[in-house]
Amino acid sequence: MRVINLKSPPSIIGYGTVVGKREHEGPLSDDFDMHDESEKFSTDTWEKAESEMQRLALNLALKKSNVKESDIDALFAGDLMNQCVGSSYGLEGFGVPFFGLYGACSTFAEGSILASLMTSTKIMQKCAAVSSSHFCTAERQFRFPLEYGGQRTPTSQRTATAAGAMIFSSDGEGPFVREVLPGKIVDFGITDINNMGAAMAPAACDTISEYFKETGKKPSDFDLILTGDLGKEGHSILIEFMGGLGYDMKNVYNDCGLMLYSAGSQDMHAGGSGCGCSASVICGHIMKRFEKKALHDILYIATGALMSPGSLQQGRSIPGIAHLVRICDSESKT
Repeated sequence: MRVINLKSPPSIIGYGTVVGKREHEGPLSDDFDMHDESEKFSTDTWEKAESEMQRLALNLALKKSNVKESDIDALFAGDLMNQCVGSSYGLEGFGVPFFGLYGACSTFAEGSILASLMTSTKIMQKCAAVSSSHFCTAERQFRFPLEYGGQRTPTSQRTATAAGAMIFSSDGEGPFVREVLPGKIVDFGITDINNMGAAMAPAACDTISEYFKETGKKPSDFDLILTGDLGKEGHSILIEFMGGLGYDMKNVYNDCGLMLYSAGSQDMHAGGSGCGCSASVICGHIMKRFEKKALHDILYIATGALMSPGSLQQGRSIPGIAHLVRICDSESKT
């Protein structure tokens, strides 16, 4: 059994979001706490800016939850930069035990699973998950310098300039993390760096179908099934794959990479991606919908492409992974 049922569901007690200019101009603008038109966040490099985004997001989450830094038992954080330096430099000043994570775009769900397990078992009382990405740092690391002006293919996605932070507690009034399902590495042999949706969709299919198989639930049992970030290409592939397995998700399924930008007015090709994409959508838009009682029970599945610049240069395929987190407004939901 891969589904872990949390007998003492941890409560999500605080969340914070920080985004860049284009994310602020998108349809979810009102759900984000802070943005910077320059996307430098008062720093002198893009890498420092991403670290500052994580620092700001965590401070916002702490403030909303009325929790002090010293109350946090551990931070689970990651980003797309080599050795997760965005997280380590951004969070070093908090003086809290730190676990650096790399799950590519699945990092926020990975951190949420680990924080939930720690607080559910009461090994720790309060933990935080933090994740970020920045368009400029990702372009510099994975593709070309911005000055190069490379053209993106229609299937490519834009790395979001965004960060999200969430505080998990062993007690609280919710929303609650009721179940989690850690993903497996799935590799369908995709080698196109400009089609991350195709590389990650098989992993999402594996995780979601396994959840339904083990729990006996179906898509219509949930208010929303949300992936992050398959974009336009991966979204359609996942619907087709799941339909072939007998699960019709069309009426309840959406993707963070499609929600973050306005398809009609913002040309982001296949949508958004990056560690900060689903982190900001979950910590902003989704949590505010829980606050308004517009959502009661959702599945959040964050997907990641586990490649590196070196592996791509060597012609290797792109493994995918997808981690699932079930969030409910009641700790007693079955």
